Amino acid sequence: MAPEEPVPPVPPENPYQQKYVVQKGDTLWKIADEYYGDGRLYTKIFEANRDVLKDPDKIKPGQELRIP
Repeated sequence: MAPEEPVPPVPPENPYQQKYVVQKGDTLWKIADEYYGDGRLYTKIFEANRDVLKDPDKIKPGQELRIP
């Protein structure tokens, strides 16, 4: 019988990435201003969430976004 191969450990979640649940009235600009202190950095959030966002102006309450 062959020895079992060790199972690699599950990598921890990226500690430099946070999650944010969109609230009514939120915009990516507001979220970027809250997290980065500069709303112009909203594109960082948009790029990190391209899989769930097709348009940076169309976010919906309840959506969970990654904040890089």
